[in-house]
Parts: sequence; structure tokens; C-alpha cells
Amino acid sequence: MEEVTEGHHFVLVHGAGHGAWCWFKLRCLLEASGHRVSCPDLASAGIHPADPNSILSIDEYDAPLFSIMSALPEHEKVILVGHSAGGLSVTHALHVFNNKIKVAIFVAATMLPWGYQTEEDIKDGVPDLSRFGDVYELKYNMGPNNPPTSVALRKEFQRKILYQLNPIEDSTLASMLLRPWPATLPSTRFHKVEGLEKARRVYIKTTHDNMVNPQQQDAMIRRWPPDEVLVMETDHSPFFSAPMELFKLVMKASHLRP
Repeated sequence: MEEVTEGHHFVLVHGAGHGAWCWFKLRCLLEASGHRVSCPDLASAGIHPADPNSILSIDEYDAPLFSIMSALPEHEKVILVGHSAGGLSVTHALHVFNNKIKVAIFVAATMLPWGYQTEEDIKDGVPDLSRFGDVYELKYNMGPNNPPTSVALRKEFQRKILYQLNPIEDSTLASMLLRPWPATLPSTRFHKVEGLEKARRVYIKTTHDNMVNPQQQDAMIRRWPPDEVLVMETDHSPFFSAPMELFKLVMKASHLRP
């Protein structure tokens, strides 16, 4: 196992609808252990001022993350952690900044090397929430005859889909902070490049996940095998429901001691 010292740089990437705020517990644990942490709000998320209906590509959406990656010193490598749809942003970064990433950690995340290219990609990577009923609010800012421009999860479904094992205080706070996200995300595609396997990848699977169900996670793991798979007996949002366990697994995935 590679020997490393403390003081690494973690970049935490939120999923759809969330923002930098969702990482506050993990950020505290990482910083208390002597590490540096960056938590970008992707475009239109958190306190980012953009309107989600105006974001038409993954390049626009990931611009805040890419600003961090572009500003890294020449020899610095980060540990990139992505949750849920944040896995698309992590994969995007792997395509563009592979040599700047020490470890890419996918937490209950979309892990498709080329994005959504096939029907199988959509089956494995797009949450199937049909069993819950009509869960989404869609906006059509380009007119009703065009595809939707933003998506939001209806408030009455948020806890049962995202946070069913979370403390009620955390899911209540989240319900006040969640925002719509750009509808373009499920159409994300990446051009095939060489050297995508240079960075170490670790998948953290969540076994009680109602958003990205365990079968979908297993399918993505099988199709693009990571270097290691770790398992949490949690819901879709372990940064709230099991932050200490998540911290320990992130440390393990990074070959660091808690």
C-alpha cells in the first residue's frame, strides 16, 4: 500500500439538486484530520447564481469544478469525491484532468465512463422512481413542445427517496435548500479518450438506496470495474445518515488513516 501523509486536498462534488452544503459533516471531519477541502457549488446549485433552466451542457454545469481543477499547482493531485449525479462530474474531470486526480471516489454515484451513450447506460445510470409515482416537477422554459429545461424532486417525496434513514433535522434542512437541476444531465456524453484508467477509482455502494438502487450500482460496477468496492448499509445520503462511517471509508479509499 502506498504510504501517504496528512494534508491532502479533497474536492467534494454534490449530486443533482444538492449543493456544497450537503458535505458539511464530512468536511468538518476531513478538516479536523488536517486535510484541505474544496466544495464547489456546480452551476445553478447551492448559492450559485445561475438559473438551472439556462444550463444546457455538462461543460457549463461543471465550470465551477473545472475552475478548481485548473487552478491546482502543477504537481498537486486531489482526491475527488462525487455523490449521485456528481459521479458524472467526477467522470468528466477524469476525462479532462486525469493527471491531477489521485483517487476518484463514487458515493452512490453515476459511474459511466462515456456518459449516456446507450440504452443500457440509461437503464443503469438514470434512477427509476416509477414505483413512487409522479415524483418530478418539470419546467419547459423553451416551450411545451421542447424537452424540459429543469427538474426538481417534489417535496413530499424527498425524504422517502433521498433521506429515509437520515435524522429528521437533516432532511428538513435539506428540503429548504434543494434546488431544481438542469434537465440536460441525463443526456451527458463524453468523447472516448485514452488513459482514463490512470487514476484509482473506488465505489462506495449504499445498500438501502431508494434513488440509485443497489442493482443499478452493481451494474455500473460490473461494467466499469473500479479498483475497490466498499459498502455502506445506508440510504442514498450517507453524508447525513452515517457521516463518521463515510469519513472512514473515504479515508480507506484514499489509503489514509482516519
